[in-house]
Amino acid sequence: MGLILASASPRRKELLSLITKDFTVCEADFDEAAEAEADPRKRALKLACGKCRAVWARFPGETVIGCDTVVDCGGRVFEKPRSRREAEGMLRALSGGAHLVHTGVCIRRGAKEERFTGTTRVWFAEIPDGELESYLDTPEPYDKAGGYGIQGWAARFIPRIEGCYFNVMGLPVSSLYAALLKICEND
Repeated sequence: MGLILASASPRRKELLSLITKDFTVCEADFDEAAEAEADPRKRALKLACGKCRAVWARFPGETVIGCDTVVDCGGRVFEKPRSRREAEGMLRALSGGAHLVHTGVCIRRGAKEERFTGTTRVWFAEIPDGELESYLDTPEPYDKAGGYGIQGWAARFIPRIEGCYFNVMGLPVSSLYAALLKICEND
């Protein structure tokens, strides 16, 4: 059986390659906007399952991994900002406080399905206005949930985390590895 990552994210592809190089990528044809779950943790898992199942329906003989990451700021979901103004609002809300990052993961292999959500708490220092403006001038905030990438320039604003670093990037590597071993046992 082959392994398919149901995501076009270059970060997820890079992180999955820490487990195996033997996989393909297939972006899910799944309408994320149709998912109305308000609870951020549940939303991440529902979106991951929707993506996984959409790709698995096309390739039922394969093992498919679907993922979705949301930033949870006091119960509000911060997805990828659609504008500079939206990115600025998100980053101002994150500045000087802690928030949660949830990554839902769904793995489908034949009739078996493993699902889980990884959660990491992230602390942001206060972001001075000049540094915020400089950060908003880069392309980094606009293709990441919450408007930041922990592995990029935003690292200078993050004094600590509690939980899996890779989860904040979009794929909880160790938990995914354990789930893959579980779903493949007895094969």
